[in-house]
Amino acid sequence: MRYKAAPLESDMPALDPVSSFSFVLLASVLSLSACVGRHSQGGSGPDTEGATLQTPPVAEQRAHVHVEHGVEREDPYYWLREKEDPDVIAYVEAENAYLRDATAHLEDERKALFDEMLARIQENDESVPYLHGGWQYYSRTEEGKPYRIYCRKGADGVEQVLVDVNALAEGHEYMALGHFKMSPDHNLIAYGTDTDGSEIYTLRFRDARTGETLSDEVKGAYYSLAWGNDNKTVFYTKLDEAHRPWQVWRHEIGTDQAEDALVFQEDDDRYFVGVGKTRSEQFLLISLGSAITSEYLVLDADNPTGDFRVFSPRHQGMEYSLTHHGDRFYVVTNDSDDTDGKHDKRAINFKLMSAPLDATDRSQWAEVIGHREEVLIKDVDAFTDHLVIHEREGGFPQLRVRQLSTGEEHVVSMPEPVYTLSGSSNPEFDTSTFRFGYGSLVTPNSVFDYDLNTRERTLMKESPVLGGYDRTLYASERVVAIADDGTEVPISIVYKKDIDKEGPRALWLTGYGSYGMSYDPSFSSTRLSLLDRGVSFAIAHIRGGGEMGRRWKEDGKFLNKTNTFTDFIDCAEHLVDAGYTASDRLVIQGGSAGGLLMGAVLNMRPDLFLAAIARVPFVDVVTTMLDESIPLTAIEWEEWGNPKDKTYFDYMLAYSPYDNVKAQDYPHLLVTSGLNDPRVQYWEPTKWVARLRTQATGSGQILLKTDMGAGHGGKSGRYGRLEEQAFLFAFALDKLGLVE
Repeated sequence: MRYKAAPLESDMPALDPVSSFSFVLLASVLSLSACVGRHSQGGSGPDTEGATLQTPPVAEQRAHVHVEHGVEREDPYYWLREKEDPDVIAYVEAENAYLRDATAHLEDERKALFDEMLARIQENDESVPYLHGGWQYYSRTEEGKPYRIYCRKGADGVEQVLVDVNALAEGHEYMALGHFKMSPDHNLIAYGTDTDGSEIYTLRFRDARTGETLSDEVKGAYYSLAWGNDNKTVFYTKLDEAHRPWQVWRHEIGTDQAEDALVFQEDDDRYFVGVGKTRSEQFLLISLGSAITSEYLVLDADNPTGDFRVFSPRHQGMEYSLTHHGDRFYVVTNDSDDTDGKHDKRAINFKLMSAPLDATDRSQWAEVIGHREEVLIKDVDAFTDHLVIHEREGGFPQLRVRQLSTGEEHVVSMPEPVYTLSGSSNPEFDTSTFRFGYGSLVTPNSVFDYDLNTRERTLMKESPVLGGYDRTLYASERVVAIADDGTEVPISIVYKKDIDKEGPRALWLTGYGSYGMSYDPSFSSTRLSLLDRGVSFAIAHIRGGGEMGRRWKEDGKFLNKTNTFTDFIDCAEHLVDAGYTASDRLVIQGGSAGGLLMGAVLNMRPDLFLAAIARVPFVDVVTTMLDESIPLTAIEWEEWGNPKDKTYFDYMLAYSPYDNVKAQDYPHLLVTSGLNDPRVQYWEPTKWVARLRTQATGSGQILLKTDMGAGHGGKSGRYGRLEEQAFLFAFALDKLGLVE
């Protein structure tokens, strides 16, 4: 997902892996981060001799000039794109060596942070089981093991281990489980593995009854996967050369991959392809989505070798997603009735429609819930007698329940004024119980079962926080910053109540602000290591995100993108002016598209911040968005604009972090990168640091940390992630003067 996907924070809640198939795929697809292709350059390697704490490595400058619209852009570090060039790896390794030298004094602090974060985690833990097909499915973790173990129990209560990711990870530095789908009869498991962070998976299949791994092996698969109802047919997606999911293939268990059939191919580079299945298990769906347009193809799951049919043809700017129920589909869409047949009117916050199974064209849709200016409809889950509509109102997510037999509606109440919630594991169609996840900045992530008829909720589990966590010692609040144009921008804050400090507190401010992704205030046990040291934590809910509805997204994209950056600066200034912090006590952090945010605000207001952490930052905006050979470029033109158009070129060039580095005092900066990152290629942060090395003035320290064996999300496994978090915290605490 070029999605410079969702905010790269451990604080972010996970998406529900078994929610109804709507546009969850597109939501994850459109947030993929920019990647760049390979272009060979000659020359010698970087100047790495004497790379010590006093003399950081300096990359050699090799002449390269981009010319677009009559504008010349010098790019002396363009050669760093050549991963196969040993000079490139030598430079990256020299940066890592300098990083180790420059942070060696923090070894004890990193270890202390890691130990206390690990001590809060219940290592021997188990998820809340969910019922599916008569089985109780769950996952568990064991002390000393970094990965989850996926299991189930039948009526006899005997555990069956389905997939132990720890066993799969043996012999690999990196391991990610990309698929875990049971066949309809629950006898076979389809699962995918990625061993280098490239997000390209190898599919394998296992007999759940015997534990035997079948001989089938499907290489080159992407994220989405669906079973036909014959229990032997599997649909999966594959990538093109630009890392875009563009094909759907059909595999039959027991056959060689060479015999797989190509089912669908999307040649328009703006569209990503996914495949899934309705909760009712009656229909297979192929989803096609650009950033602003969508289309579905439908097939009876009982006839997996049949031909998919178009549900409703795509129209530029029209988005829709599907949920099946009985004799109809429910459709969440931004399309509105028009009179000229061009479908050019939009319900910006979406509405809910329905369509008969045999008459699915847009002209046959009937309105169920109309468009509301103040409420965004995001998705809908269908059950036997209920719809659960996922909405956002006033900056917060909410669940609206409609009983189909009576038409009665209610909104599920939440116990705190500042919170986050999401759907959880709800694979069963014939049920009146809805499971959701809930948490806040002070309430640990919890799982609730909600009775859709009686409106009673049952707490199934609150994630344990070991070590005597007392939520009453912490306070959270929401304040508002006023942007230059008068827009009210929310900020969520949490801090420990009894930290007695003179003057403003140290504060960690984060944000994202892209793709309409909402950065909701969720709980993080690792964050307690900041709060307990007197560092407040804040989230700026800036434009470009989705917190305040679809208009919030539209007001922070295309030719409005700079609103994202100025909103963040306005939030930081408000926190300083209101006495929450001071500029010499303020650390900022953002990842992926949030790394673009970091780069832009550092160029605009470097004086406002003490230090910044940019994780896998998308910073070479213009060069990346002009290169169609790299992953996600074409689809992202509908997020950022196409710089082949001079209007967008000029606008993007004015804020692109790499192109706007200048001779000025920058704050301390830690930049992270992954050598195998398919979303934001390693060379973007690497080039940025190289340019900053020669341009930045003042005493700000600039560090680059490249993971040589991982991708966009950094290290795999819970211990690896804790190590990374401890490293980031130690850097920030050191700059704040809070390390002894």
